[in-house]
Amino acid sequence: MSKKSNYLKSPDLLPVPHSDKTIGALGFALIWIGMAVVLAAFAIGGAGVQHLSLGWVILATIIGSAAIGLFMTIIGDIGIEHGLSFPVYMRAPFGTIGTHIPSVIRGFAASCWFGINTYFGSTAMNGILNILFDFDNWFLCYIIFAAAQLINTALGIKAIERFADLAAPVIIIISAWMYTTLSEKALEEGRHIWSWVENPVTGRAAITAFIVVIMSNMGFWSTLAADMPSISRFIKAPKYEKNWFKRNKASLIGNILALTVTQTFMVIIGAVSYIALKNYDPVVALQEAASGFILGVLLLMIVLAQWSTNTSANVIPAATIFSNVGGPKFPFWAGVFAAGFIGTIVQPWSLFNIIIPALLICGGVLSAIVGILFADYYLLRKRRVNVYDLYKEYGQFRYLNGFNLAGFIAWIVGGTAAYFLTNYSFVVGFLVGAVCYYFLAKYWWFQKYKQAEIEDPNEEKYLGITVGRDWKIEDNDVVPSSVVVVNTSGNANVSLD
Repeated sequence: MSKKSNYLKSPDLLPVPHSDKTIGALGFALIWIGMAVVLAAFAIGGAGVQHLSLGWVILATIIGSAAIGLFMTIIGDIGIEHGLSFPVYMRAPFGTIGTHIPSVIRGFAASCWFGINTYFGSTAMNGILNILFDFDNWFLCYIIFAAAQLINTALGIKAIERFADLAAPVIIIISAWMYTTLSEKALEEGRHIWSWVENPVTGRAAITAFIVVIMSNMGFWSTLAADMPSISRFIKAPKYEKNWFKRNKASLIGNILALTVTQTFMVIIGAVSYIALKNYDPVVALQEAASGFILGVLLLMIVLAQWSTNTSANVIPAATIFSNVGGPKFPFWAGVFAAGFIGTIVQPWSLFNIIIPALLICGGVLSAIVGILFADYYLLRKRRVNVYDLYKEYGQFRYLNGFNLAGFIAWIVGGTAAYFLTNYSFVVGFLVGAVCYYFLAKYWWFQKYKQAEIEDPNEEKYLGITVGRDWKIEDNDVVPSSVVVVNTSGNANVSLD
């Protein structure tokens, strides 16, 4: 067996069996609360109240968060049904080698978020040291905090991570206190938080501002909309359940309810911070709202919250992707430090100042991938997947030297359309990517490279948990019952015995 075949079947990439799905509805909701306590969300609220009243910003946030949560659940069914991760299923619409390119884009985005969250943590750490020792060097704090997180992740030290998880609910309590304190501060300045708007707009400009807040919230979580199967493959779901909503019940509760509530809360605090202080930097807002020992404790909670979020939502996904792309000679720990390096060289302290346009562009580019996944999984394969061939070097997903050109063309067209229609980025990217991929794959690419589950859409052969199946990938023979036949035109066709 070639090294490449072993690489395609790395242990962390194998399908997760039903017995190893350990996350229930409550557990997934709590995971979301921990992940969604991201202080960068303050920027959405602060930017929103520059043109809209707080009530409209909240409504737009609820719409955007619930919408992206629904997209996450839709794509997350890949993990629920088949136990597959994002980079593995991406072999279907992009090819066994082509999957690395969009995966690296997702890893790059996660690395940038690592940098932004580390920046917030470092300024909070600097604030603590300033209180205790009159120390003031946030960049040195950034280096120390980044190194601590990366070493912790590389060594797999869980104790600090578990302790850091406790910071998420504490941050919510802190935020509630900040809301009350900053609201009073705003009133002292003659600004009522529910009616004050810095530069109010009306008519078409108001509609545009409202949509920008929606798309900013969707762009904020666009990386996880694509990558959700990597998490959802560990979520419990009943076997033999044909009803999509019942099968994805736990995902719906976490992705739509928990995410929306937490995200909205973070956006509200950012908006109130801006109304009171004309600054939505969470650390600055906290320093204005408290002092002394209390401020030190609150800043420590921010440090822990960013540590927890970074580890689970950013460093581990990025490191896994970089390690998978690099192969056996690029271990996980190297991927961890690659993520940290990338997250630092993008200068996150500057990136935060342009976070809204960055979210819109990032959301548009990644939304095209979400659209392609939707079209491939639901419209073309109808949730049936020839999972065994995803792990074969020369299976049906080999395509043209490991690349599915239909996927790449659709991605380029969808991402470009989203870039030029930035205010509607996620919706445009999703629709254009999905439509382009559907027609290119169905009427061109899959005519050249036949797909077994499309040619023979048999539920018993190609569905997973719906028919009670656990996909098991053998080391010695990936597909005992599958034969690859290369026809005279050089196209690989798969037939099942």
